[in-house]
Amino acid sequence: MVMIRHARQNEIGHLSAIGLSAWEKATAGIGDVAAMRALAKRAFDDFLVRHWLTVLLVEDDNRVCGWAAREDLDGVISDLWIDPHAQGRGLGSALLTDVERRIAADGFEVASAKTHAQNAAAVGFFQHAGYRVKWLSTAYSQRLDRDVEFIGLDKPLVREAEERPGYG
Repeated sequence: MVMIRHARQNEIGHLSAIGLSAWEKATAGIGDVAAMRALAKRAFDDFLVRHWLTVLLVEDDNRVCGWAAREDLDGVISDLWIDPHAQGRGLGSALLTDVERRIAADGFEVASAKTHAQNAAAVGFFQHAGYRVKWLSTAYSQRLDRDVEFIGLDKPLVREAEERPGYG
């Protein structure tokens, strides 16, 4: 059974491992993943230590399979990572739907996300969920020693009261 819940501090190591595994799959072909692995692991560890309270995770049959974060508790989904072994089972969609519901409940009208433009799987995932490309930018990455394109996606959200008949 699929369940979405808040992360616990003692799960940081496991969540970091899921993020790193998903990141490695997503960045294959973008650069020397092996060379960047230690930096990426440190980035996941540091992020989760500082922001674990903003993390929601998805479990399937009591096994943590992925997580998402709203780093600043605004309308921006800063992270969404699903264990590559659990991808394609609807867990990312279930997690995204829950995050969007929380964003709307917090009063934000738009959910947004950012990813590498070359990450076709992530771009396709968000587009399938109703997100539209809002911007494309290029930034120099010291780690890769080259320019990297990023893509920003937005989705208008409907608040619960607006979805029910009789509310205006």
